[in-house]
Amino acid sequence: MAAMLKDFAISIIRTLRDRGHKAYLVGGCVRDLLLGREPADYDVTTDATPDDVMRIFPDTYAVGAQFGVVLVPLPEKEVVTNTEASDCRDVASYVSAKTNVVEVATLRSDIGYTDGRHPDKVRFSQDPREDVERRDFTINGLLLDPVTRDVLDYVGGRKDLEAGIIRTIGDPDRRFAEDKLRMLRAVRFAARFGYTIESKTFQAIQKLASQIHQVSRERVRDELSKMLREGHARQAFLLLDETGLLHEILPEIERMKGVEQPPQFHPEGDVFVHTLLLLDKLPHPTPITLAWGALLHDVGKPATFRIAPDRIRFDGHVDVGVKIAEEICSRLRFSNNDTEQILALVKNHMRFAHVQQMNESTFKRFVRMPRFDEHLQLHWLDCQSSHGDLASYHFTREKIASIPPAAIRPVPLITGDDLIAAGYKPGPQFKKILSAVEDGQLEGRLQNKDEALALVGSEFPHPE
Repeated sequence: MAAMLKDFAISIIRTLRDRGHKAYLVGGCVRDLLLGREPADYDVTTDATPDDVMRIFPDTYAVGAQFGVVLVPLPEKEVVTNTEASDCRDVASYVSAKTNVVEVATLRSDIGYTDGRHPDKVRFSQDPREDVERRDFTINGLLLDPVTRDVLDYVGGRKDLEAGIIRTIGDPDRRFAEDKLRMLRAVRFAARFGYTIESKTFQAIQKLASQIHQVSRERVRDELSKMLREGHARQAFLLLDETGLLHEILPEIERMKGVEQPPQFHPEGDVFVHTLLLLDKLPHPTPITLAWGALLHDVGKPATFRIAPDRIRFDGHVDVGVKIAEEICSRLRFSNNDTEQILALVKNHMRFAHVQQMNESTFKRFVRMPRFDEHLQLHWLDCQSSHGDLASYHFTREKIASIPPAAIRPVPLITGDDLIAAGYKPGPQFKKILSAVEDGQLEGRLQNKDEALALVGSEFPHPE
């Protein structure tokens, strides 16, 4: 698909040039091509106006035409249904997953950023240099002629790519004042590529970090999720801390710093160090829920820290952590499904300590939780980032492998209808009765309906 999209982008450029327009590849795709990486998407910039682009390519989507942005889909691909989205915020949702479209943007300069995120108005331009100078970082400000392979570099982007530097184009205070999200993007790019943030750019982030709240919480969440999932989460969160952004957007994580742990279980250090080590071991790519579960699994420890006579303890840190994680998920506006799984990961991560002592019914209920593979992966990450004891991990895997799937999720021996037929009145007790029957079934004590009803009769007699 990537090769197909690249060829399609080049064909768009050829078509625009055939119609007398300037056109180039621009932005992240140029950066990645120069680094020998496979771009995730391709952007084209041109002096053609949005109206021109839509006339040349009839099957387009004007998701941000007033800002000069038009999406051109691969032929025969229906990837966007809203063809008249009204502002630039809509572009972000499409661009974030634009696997089948090429974004074609008109050369422009931006005028005013009242909301600290989007330009108040734009002025279309014929000058590629003017367009580049309103972009974020030098490494993202390169233009590529895919036909001649010539690179147009007006801002020193190639030099910064070679030196491994993240530097704003022009004055960093102005660039970040225009769009506060750029502060998080600077951190993400620095972590992803292992680059250094140039000193003036870094200082500007530190100075303006408190203004990150002007960015929508969804966009903050999405940037953080990318940091967690791109394979360099540890470095990203160190940079978030150093710039002051962590204090602003996730103070609950900042509070982990300096919170000591019992060395016999956590020889690696405090809760923050442990969490960073765990993030460093996240698989790449990783599910968004596992990534956030890993980040938040010990978020309740700072509030529950105490020094007992025998050792440091965190009594109730799981329950406290679930409440804090729920607050964070709500604040960052996670979906209900993602929130449910993230909270489940936090809630259950300590249960593996008792897995070898669980009876059959408890174990089977535990391992049949939704997306249990993420729970198991989190436990592995937790162990590998602390004491290194994987006995419970291996025990769980081996026991799951030894149990037929039907024995973990058996067909119920009886239902509520069977209880009614036996003379029981519907009520809260039904759940308790059916749970007891399922326990017997999971433990192998009950094999059929008659045995199940006999158990009900003996343990839950009809009220007199």
